[in-house]
Amino acid sequence: METLSFRFAKETDCGLILFFIRELAAYEKMSDEVVATEALLKEWLFEKKLAEVLFACKDGREIGFALFFHNFSTFVGRAGLYLEDLYVLPEYRGCGAGKALLKKLAAIAKERGCGRMEWVCLDWNRPSIDFYLSLGAVPMDDWTIYRVAGGRLDDLAAE
Repeated sequence: METLSFRFAKETDCGLILFFIRELAAYEKMSDEVVATEALLKEWLFEKKLAEVLFACKDGREIGFALFFHNFSTFVGRAGLYLEDLYVLPEYRGCGAGKALLKKLAAIAKERGCGRMEWVCLDWNRPSIDFYLSLGAVPMDDWTIYRVAGGRLDDLAAE
């Protein structure tokens, strides 16, 4: 792929971020789960600063994005970089944009002293799984993700 540039999102990018989130949700067959709004993104990304967005750009156009934040490993004793979302527009897939985004994120993790970088992938998403394996990523087969959300989160908090 021709040289890509990268830039961190600004508050004025909330509409573009939401566009990429919706595109990813459509790809993952989860569009009905997107409740994010530009206002929520502004609050959580730019006012509370709890996550960051990095865009991959080609010829002045954003062609992919990565949304990430820091987690913490007690075993490693330092922060890690957790990749929540990675998405490249379909017409730019297979040209190295996804790999370039992950390489940039790895460089950011190293610059910030992070001990590791992690993400999850849907079990049915074989193209992405194969891509991640080709980069040397290792699946954590002995771990299961648990989630409490919505009404169950409300109930748990109220107990």
